[in-house]
Amino acid sequence: MRLTMYTDFSLRVLIYLGAKEKNELSTIQAISDAYGISKNHLMKVTHELGKLGYIETIRGRGGGIRLAMDPKDINIGQVVRHTEDDFHLVECFDCKTNTCVISPVCGLKGALNRALFAYLKVLDGYTLADFLQQKYKIANLLFNEQMDI
Repeated sequence: MRLTMYTDFSLRVLIYLGAKEKNELSTIQAISDAYGISKNHLMKVTHELGKLGYIETIRGRGGGIRLAMDPKDINIGQVVRHTEDDFHLVECFDCKTNTCVISPVCGLKGALNRALFAYLKVLDGYTLADFLQQKYKIANLLFNEQMDI
């Protein structure tokens, strides 16, 4: 299983915002600079994270983005489900485009489907807060500043 760049960037944005002090605003440009990611990609990601309710966008002068909920309330499995466009690990997962002639009798689809559910179940066991246990070290790396512990 490989996550798309979109999901990877979504998770990185959430970690970045979670490493900030509560209610502190950030900019897409600052996140782009910290990770070396295209600002255009991050604009799409942050727009979708806002629509999903994970982040809050403050418009206008002095505006920015921040988490819309506590990191312990952001389930990683749900974020992945919301940001991945499909989970078709093999062709036969998509009934509309499947042309595999052995699909009716092949056990591979079932095994891969169970593996996918196990993968997502593991992610369901984590929240954003779990990835922020070293928040100050993350902040130091991302913001190039020393935060008080």
